[in-house]
Amino acid sequence: MSLRFEIFTSDLDAVVAFYTRVLGFVLVRDERAAPVGYVALDRDDVHLGAAYRDDPVDRSARRPPTGIELVLEVDDLDAEHDRVRASGWPIEGSRQDRPWGLTDFRILDPAGHYLRITNRASA
Repeated sequence: MSLRFEIFTSDLDAVVAFYTRVLGFVLVRDERAAPVGYVALDRDDVHLGAAYRDDPVDRSARRPPTGIELVLEVDDLDAEHDRVRASGWPIEGSRQDRPWGLTDFRILDPAGHYLRITNRASA
């Protein structure tokens, strides 16, 4: 299984910049100039689609406990944390060791989606 998710945003440029510069995704489809803009970005087995929508969004409604938390598992949490810090992107929650045995930190993407970056669970 892999993960494919789609988000809706009024600023595709900011989404592309964030996911490529801050999180290391690769832009694989760019239709920002289309009547209804769309982009696709990939990193490993994670595939993100972003579609343009001009509707105003209550960004706070995207955060837990009422929204959604997207959990991205990485092989090297230290490297991911360093990448985000080096980009200057704000980190919402400091790195924490969790009672369930994982370590993580949290960020918000430009559209307000809540992302938890965590190390992979050992098998």
